[in-house]
Order: sequence, then C-alpha cells, then structure tokens
Amino acid sequence: MATDRLRASTEKSRPSIFWPLAAIVVPLASLIFKVEVRDGHKLPREGAYVLAPNHASEIDPIVIALAVWRMGRAPRFMAKESLFRVPVLGWVLRVTGMVPVARASSASAARATLEASETLVRHGRGVIVYPEGTLTRDPGLWPMRGKTGAVRLALAGDIPLIPMAQWGAQQVLPRYGKLKLWPLRRRVTVIVGDPVDLSAYRKSQAQPATLVAATDVLMADISALVGELRGEPAPAARWNPADHGQKETGRLES
Repeated sequence: MATDRLRASTEKSRPSIFWPLAAIVVPLASLIFKVEVRDGHKLPREGAYVLAPNHASEIDPIVIALAVWRMGRAPRFMAKESLFRVPVLGWVLRVTGMVPVARASSASAARATLEASETLVRHGRGVIVYPEGTLTRDPGLWPMRGKTGAVRLALAGDIPLIPMAQWGAQQVLPRYGKLKLWPLRRRVTVIVGDPVDLSAYRKSQAQPATLVAATDVLMADISALVGELRGEPAPAARWNPADHGQKETGRLES
C-alpha cells in the first residue's frame, strides 16, 4: 500500500527549528528506510495527541519520527529529564518541545504528568511515548507488558491516545545487534490505529489498577497492529520481564 498523502498541520507549516532538522534528517533517513504509512489519517491533523508505538529496535525512533513528519505533524518524544540539562542537547530538546520524564517521587511525577499534559493541550502538540519504556524483551519481538505513562498523560488532559505499530526497522538494526545499512531503502511499514476508548477509566484514573487495565487495552491494540503488519496473530498475553528474571533497564517512562 502506498504511503498516505496527508495535508500538513499548522505546526508543520509554520517556520520552526523542525524545518532545518527535517532538511538534514529526512533525506538521510529516506536513504536507509523506505517507509510506508497505513491509515495515517487516524493521526489528528491538529491539536494534542499521545502516540504510542511498539519498540523493537534502537533505530525505530527515526522511523517513527519520519512517519509522523510525513503524516503532517511535528515529531516530539518523551525524553529523560536528565537530558534536558546536557549543554546544547538540552537546548534542542527544549526548543523542539520535547517532553521531560519525571523520575522522582510519585507526587512529583504526577504533577509533572499534569503539567506536560496541559502544555500539550495549550500548544496543540502531540508527543510520542513508548509505552513499553524500553526495547521489547519478547523473544519474538512482540510488544511486551506496558507501563502506564502514556495512559496517564492521555487521561490527565483528555487527550486522544493513538496506538501505532512499525515493522521492518529491526532489519536495519536488530535488537542489541549491529547496524546493517546494505541494501539501502529497506521497507518499513507503519500503521496507525483508532484512538483507545478511555471513557471507562476517567472517573478512577488516579487508581493504579485503573491505569494498568487501560494500559493493557493499549498494548493489546498495539499488538494487534503489529500482528496485522506481520500477517500473524499476536500472542494473547504480553511478555513480562519480571516473570523471566529480567531487570527492566533503559526506561523512557514509567
């Protein structure tokens, strides 16, 4: 299926630091990947959103960013709060509107989530959040158990939560493997799902069990999208590192 051709949003059409960044990154990324986007119209053209993709390769953020840019929106990710204090990098993260991840106490994390959500709504921005928090540990590269950060962010601001899946980036950079640039323009397919219905979880969104239940729904949707791209059904249950004696490291959010 050909890549969706969609009109650009106001944030992409308006001059910003994304223009020079895109002028450098897009041609280079397009040499490595041939990205096809399915159902890109499901990503809102304007306003806030939380986009939740699977994470099967260290290089798939480039694929996701390229796909979001082609869908007419500016790609913004959640990033560790400590990165915002790094000279130059911190400035780039701030001016591009990346969202810091709070990793302190529960109270401060909740306050930071609310502030981030309000900022997204106020500026009409979207953010990309990997709900797994790190590369999947599933042996078959299926999405594993999710963390609640994406759901918390969406519920806090009543923001659309959009599941997304990509398949193919792992051919260029296998999980924990070596970069394989040849042949160039390996095909990667990205698909956008329908927004997750969070209406049943809004009244009790402060309850941990509610957030976990909503996250399970999100991960099931993402897994189904991955299964559609792979042409096979997704596992009924998500891989849980804790059940296999693995420590979760490199988290992007909690």
